[in-house]
Amino acid sequence: MSNTVILALFVVAAAILAFLSHSLSKSGALASVLTGIAIAAGTGLEGLILLGAFFVSSSLWSKYRAGEKAFADKHEKGSRRDWKQVLANGGIPACLALVHYYTHDPVWIVGLSIAFAAANADTWASEIGSLSKTQPVLIRNFQRVEKGTSGAVTVKGTVAALCGSLLIAILAACLFQFDFTLALLVFLLGFTGNLIDTLLGAYLQAAYQCTHCRSVIEKNSHCGKQAQLIKGFRLFDNDAVNFLSCLIAAAAGMLLY
Repeated sequence: MSNTVILALFVVAAAILAFLSHSLSKSGALASVLTGIAIAAGTGLEGLILLGAFFVSSSLWSKYRAGEKAFADKHEKGSRRDWKQVLANGGIPACLALVHYYTHDPVWIVGLSIAFAAANADTWASEIGSLSKTQPVLIRNFQRVEKGTSGAVTVKGTVAALCGSLLIAILAACLFQFDFTLALLVFLLGFTGNLIDTLLGAYLQAAYQCTHCRSVIEKNSHCGKQAQLIKGFRLFDNDAVNFLSCLIAAAAGMLLY
């Protein structure tokens, strides 16, 4: 119990620092505290290290050469994560950690590791791929599109996704004593989660067009006016897509395990 309290205090301190460094909004900081405590209670320090690896690396990549990511106006949110973004990436691991607390079945640790690998792969792909010198290709029709378009891929982003998933797989193997086969499963399913995210982004995620400047965006208002839905479903925003891709990848990996 004392160890859990110490870890909880560490989570609170980390959330405060993330808020002060403008990586989290107030709601994001609160959500990260709840998520972190759940992971600490269910998996201890090992789970927190995975959470920290994902959050720190993704925050660093989001700030890296941020001025060159001119497509930010297309998206609903910036690099400062709110509660929805925190739960979209950390909600599944938190739930799996709590179930592990009661069952002690290693399958939940496998699922948690895959969920983090998928979230890390997707974030690295988005942040690093956006710095590619070539325009991304939309997987629906293989046409070149603007940077920042959901459902589009680049070679640089794909390599980044592989590296992001590999980092979590290696850490999970070291922290939870996974053998090579299990570490490979985490790596492959983490990268698969990124592919699922891309497919959902291409076919289901909502896209809008500004009625004033005609820009294609992912938020429902632009230029002070309501934007027109031109693709996908309103409920499928980027947070919903991230959440579903982590859930599907984790569930598939747990079934295989």
